[in-house]
Amino acid sequence: MIRRAVLLLAVMAAVSPAWAVEARGSLASLPGVKLWYTDTGGQGVPIVLLHANTGTSAVWAKQNEAFAQAGYRVIAFDRRGWGKSVADPASGPQSGSIAGDLDALVTYLKLGKFYLLGVAGGGFAALDYAAWHQEHLRGLIVAASTGLFSEPVMTDFTKRIAIPGLEKLPGEYIELGLSYRGADPEGTARWNEIEANARQPGAPAQPLRTPNTFAKVETIEVPTLVVVADADLYAPQALMRVWAGHIKHHEWVVIDDAGHSVAWEKPEAFNAAVLRFLRGRSAASEGAR
Repeated sequence: MIRRAVLLLAVMAAVSPAWAVEARGSLASLPGVKLWYTDTGGQGVPIVLLHANTGTSAVWAKQNEAFAQAGYRVIAFDRRGWGKSVADPASGPQSGSIAGDLDALVTYLKLGKFYLLGVAGGGFAALDYAAWHQEHLRGLIVAASTGLFSEPVMTDFTKRIAIPGLEKLPGEYIELGLSYRGADPEGTARWNEIEANARQPGAPAQPLRTPNTFAKVETIEVPTLVVVADADLYAPQALMRVWAGHIKHHEWVVIDDAGHSVAWEKPEAFNAAVLRFLRGRSAASEGAR
């Protein structure tokens, strides 16, 4: 009986795809922080995921699975003061920038060139990093993000579309689209659970390394995918088109009937759009050889 059970486990291990294993979490001791990150492992091209101002690396479960299944090594981390990442003043200055912590993690993991994906507030940091260290990137994906640009055309636009009192409401009303909240109460409950355990009490927001400006992102040469959620209360299409127009080599995708948390709400459509972009980059690289 024992031999039969061992044989069954061996067969299951042989036929189970590597991507079926959940991303493993670890703490990296970096300057100023013990940074919690997850990593699906493997020899695939890395893709690093940056979560929004809400949530943690836990929001990427569907992306971990889909991108790992497609052959990529998927890495995500909790920003400093969020989730399981703990500020460590004894080892470095506070509060640092997300881009700075990302760069330290890239060095710690000895990553080669990788893809970088940021949603919402993670998109602010993705643009910040890409303008700083694009030599490390194969490509950039920014979704559902205002980009936190300092130009008056952007700040004035944001003021005009602001909904009075919205910021005082629970996060789900701001971040999740109406259709999603109505159709998926379990997913909404799980999103709320993650958000309730996201930002640590009193944790300061990390600044950008340098303010995001049109001139700054015009220096980004790597291929870029801009993903828009068409029911986004924060970053509507017209607003995102303003800054996206300053990215030299960008593609544009709209996800229908999705709110600000587009990767969580519409993972199939979101993942398919990202994978089309990644495969396009791989095909272009092969063709250039």
